[in-house]
Formats: sequence, structure tokens, C-alpha cells
Amino acid sequence: MQVNQVMHSGVTWVEPDVPLTEVAEKMRDDDIGAIPVGNNDKLIGMVTDRDIVCRGFTNGRDFDSLTAGDVMTDNIVYCKSDEEIEDAIHLMEDKQLRRLPVIDENKRMVGMLSLGDISHKVSREQSGEVIQAVSAHHA
Repeated sequence: MQVNQVMHSGVTWVEPDVPLTEVAEKMRDDDIGAIPVGNNDKLIGMVTDRDIVCRGFTNGRDFDSLTAGDVMTDNIVYCKSDEEIEDAIHLMEDKQLRRLPVIDENKRMVGMLSLGDISHKVSREQSGEVIQAVSAHHA
């Protein structure tokens, strides 16, 4: 089975200069925990709900002046849509990732692969293994 058979298509994304308050509103309205950040049609980062709290609220800066680029995680790990799902699962396990952006052969982001997607489409054994690995305490 390939990633494109498991992922959810269509991704909300923002540019790095989008105000963080707008990012948080998009997350609330779309009921999602992460929004990719793109610049010139290229994936450059990801803002998670954890990034907003840990980098937005706790750094002493004025929250209303922050942008997606100020709090995003860069060096994003991703997978390809035509990749085997087992390879993407191993990547998520190894990097302890709950969400994985998916790109196509043209390096365009076409979807996201989440733990929820995996739990609905692969065997219970496989989904249990990835959930256990991803949710293990960080060293």
C-alpha cells in the first residue's frame, strides 16, 4: 500500500509572514494540530500547537506581533506520495512524528499522513506499533 492511499489530501498551509494569531485560528477552525509553512511554493517549516505554546507564549515576546516563521519548526521531515506506507511508518517511528507532510513527484505538498490516518487504514498491529513508538517519552 502506498502513502497516497492512506494520507488525507488537501492541506491548509500558510506563508511565514502570516500572523500567529491567524495560524491559531486556522488550527481551531479546521480542528488540526499542525499547519505547514511554505515560501515560494516550497515547504520550509511546520507550526504545531506545541510550537505556538512553547515558542510563542513562553519566549516573552508580544504574541500579537509573532508570525508563523517566528515559531515554526524548520528542517521538516516528509515522505513521498508514491512511497510504501511501511517506509513512512518507520520514518514516523524513528523521528517520533505524529504527522508527516506528503509531497508528490513535483515536490508539491499534496497531503498529510497522521497517526489517525494510519490507524484507519493499516493493520491493528502496525498502527499499534507506530503509536507506541511515536508516543514514547523523548530521551
